This record gives sequence, structure tokens and C-alpha cells, in this order.
Amino acid sequence: MKPSGYYTSPTVHGDARGYFMETYNQRDMENEGLCMNFVQDNQSCSTKGVLRGLHFQKEFPQGKLVRVVKGSVFDVAVDLRNGSETFGEWYGVELTEENKKQFYIPEGFAHGFLVLSDIAEFCYKCTDFYHPGDEGGLAWNDPEIGILWPRLVGEYHGTASSQGYTLEDGTALNISDKDQLWGGLKSVSDIFSNK
Repeated sequence: MKPSGYYTSPTVHGDARGYFMETYNQRDMENEGLCMNFVQDNQSCSTKGVLRGLHFQKEFPQGKLVRVVKGSVFDVAVDLRNGSETFGEWYGVELTEENKKQFYIPEGFAHGFLVLSDIAEFCYKCTDFYHPGDEGGLAWNDPEIGILWPRLVGEYHGTASSQGYTLEDGTALNISDKDQLWGGLKSVSDIFSNK
């Protein structure tokens, strides 16, 4: 299921010395109908088995252009736009340092990712500043959404707890305490139904 997200593989110019690529070109984005203004760049580093998300902003939504500069992640967006035909649907794409894909998650979507490599460095540009206290979240394993996280094994027991989940190679799923407390899609539908 593909919501109104956008992903691309930038043109990479490589030779024996290494490579060069444009990671952002405003004209190219506008040609795809994406007219956004980025105001903040972020970068994170995570180890294998870390799952971050699913996060969204309640009053100050952010569009995010994400990419991986080291390692590999499975990146996910969930549509939370009020009145959208794809409300509650998800789309995922593997982002790696090799494929150099970039994924744009529009405002009004929840976002998260699972680290598949030993380590991953994740970069993203945002269309709004971070506002403390404005973050919301969704259970990463909500069966109503039904995200198919690759290489992940375990059984849903009614909560967002990571207990009992591992990657196929036995790496334990690593989720922050906060992200293990989020509810499912029904718990956030009221937030967005009034917008």
C-alpha cells in the first residue's frame, strides 16, 4: 500500500575515487509536486534491532525527507490524515547506504524504522521545527495497521511491548520504554478526526 509518500534513488556519479550525488534538489522535488521548505536537519545512529517509532506530531506536523548514510533500515509511513482514503494504511521501503534511496513522508503521517544492519546512521530533513510536548505515537505492531516488518519474528500479545520479538538471527528487538506504551490506530483516531 503506497500512501502519498515519495521515494527516489538519486543519480550517483561514481569512479575509482568514490562517488558524488545530489541529496536534495528543490527544482526536482517541485517537478514531482513536492513544494516544501525544510527548516531542520537531524541525524541518528542506532544498532541492529532498534525500532524507532511510530511517531507523529499532533499540532505542528512535520514532513520528513529521510535517507540512510550507513547501514540498512526498513522505513515505514502510516497515513493519519483526516478524511484520507488511505487513513491507517502503511507503506515501507528499505533504505540502505548502497541503494541510496530517499523517502519523503508527508505531514500527517506517523513514521518509524527498524534497523536491519549492525549499525545504521539515519538522516532526515524536516519541514517544521521540533516542538517539545507535541509528539504522539502509534503501536509499531498494531494488528489493525498490520505492518510487515522484515526479518522480525514474534507474536502480538495486545501491547507494543518488544518482549518476545527478535530478528531472525536472534537479535532482540530494542524499543524505547516510551514507544512500548503507545496504543493502536483507534487510540489516535480522535486526535485527527477533529482537524
